[in-house]
Amino acid sequence: MSEAAPLPAGDLELTRVLLEVRFCARVDRIKLIRRVVEASALMCDLASEHARDVVLAVDEACQNIIVHGYKSQGGGEIVLTLASLDDGLLVELRDQAPRIDPARIQHRALHDVKPGKLGCYFMSAIMDRVEYLPDPGGGNLLRMYKRKDGSS
Repeated sequence: MSEAAPLPAGDLELTRVLLEVRFCARVDRIKLIRRVVEASALMCDLASEHARDVVLAVDEACQNIIVHGYKSQGGGEIVLTLASLDDGLLVELRDQAPRIDPARIQHRALHDVKPGKLGCYFMSAIMDRVEYLPDPGGGNLLRMYKRKDGSS
């Protein structure tokens, strides 16, 4: 991730917010979320292949929140906000799981062929910007951005 200015936060103009949805932190809810994310990305004029990339990044992020944040125990909540920006799509995922230390987020070596531990790698590779932040209300905030033109 480059040292560019931080992505817009919290004070997004209401007209730019496409939707905000709260859902139970359960794997069986992600299928619904994927459809909403894809439709929103297409609404922001992302090419279909980039919309699918955003869906994959959000899917991976939700899986990480559920499995690592909430320890697959259910009962937690995820808040997804999607906002249209002039040149792309902003995705925010908030949770109330124990705060994570972004410095400790690591993916396994790509040459180590086995399942798992690549979600954060995929998110960083797919999205143009990924930020892990503490949520001011407690918990975690993941902010990801995808440009319309697909360039980084």
